[in-house]
Amino acid sequence: MTDWTIRLAQPGDADHWPAIERAAGTLFSGDPDLADLDFDETWEPDELRALIRKGHCLSASLGQRTIGFLASQPFSRELHVWEMSVHPDGQRLGIGSALMRACLVDAHNSGFKAVTLTTFRDLAWNGPFYAALGFEEVTALDAHPRLSAELALEADNGLPPERRCAMIRFLD
Repeated sequence: MTDWTIRLAQPGDADHWPAIERAAGTLFSGDPDLADLDFDETWEPDELRALIRKGHCLSASLGQRTIGFLASQPFSRELHVWEMSVHPDGQRLGIGSALMRACLVDAHNSGFKAVTLTTFRDLAWNGPFYAALGFEEVTALDAHPRLSAELALEADNGLPPERRCAMIRFLD
């Protein structure tokens, strides 16, 4: 089935996104480095609504069902992707790629100079996925203090720092 669409998120979408994030998190449940993480801990709908109000979040639907989302936030001349999740029922249909491509178009049209995110560098649906979309790993973190601080916070929250990286996609 390829009856999916992507659109700019609306505040009511936030009520559906935590369940999608939780379901997508099951892909990580067999990873021994992540055994201590609580996959039920997700973004709160009110937090998501605050991001949606900034105007750069996207929602994906499969038929009438919300199936994926991309939550982002402007930081000066960069748009930072906090979360992109697609429910397992909608994976392998191109929805994640379409969400990210739509985000890149929106960021470019809105005048941002780059899109940033943090991710696992070693998981196929993370680092390599983003690299295929033109993202590069940020190796000079001293030049990107916001991303460096985000990686440090993730490590404090139990994510394995040796597997995490910040990535950036510069826009033309």
